[in-house]
Amino acid sequence: MSAEPIELAAALARFDQLWSPRIVTTVNDYDVRIAKVAGEHVWHSHDHTDEFFLVLDGELRIALRDGADGGQREVTLPRGAVFVVPRGVQHRPYAPDGASILMFEPSGTSSVGDRHDAVPGHVDATTGHRL
Repeated sequence: MSAEPIELAAALARFDQLWSPRIVTTVNDYDVRIAKVAGEHVWHSHDHTDEFFLVLDGELRIALRDGADGGQREVTLPRGAVFVVPRGVQHRPYAPDGASILMFEPSGTSSVGDRHDAVPGHVDATTGHRL
């Protein structure tokens, strides 16, 4: 945890990798992560935690498979919008034109969740890299 303020724009400028979250700080047992994203992530779900998204720049879309019938829907998050994907809900974030996002999740949470489709090479399946 940093004892100094963290400028998110400067932190984002320190890396170029897409779908590769960076941990900027920790709050109790939660990581505050930032990521640059473009294109599609992978369908996945987190069995034991909700997932918080804040769009810092650009636009993020999240496809969701929820409900008893497994129906699919999509939410669109413009800059400044927040959204929480409930635990256990399959989702696939994507950003056709690119975006920068902030996520808030328990430390050690994998970026591809507990259950997921095959992970393509452009997606980092780790629990995040500390800046």
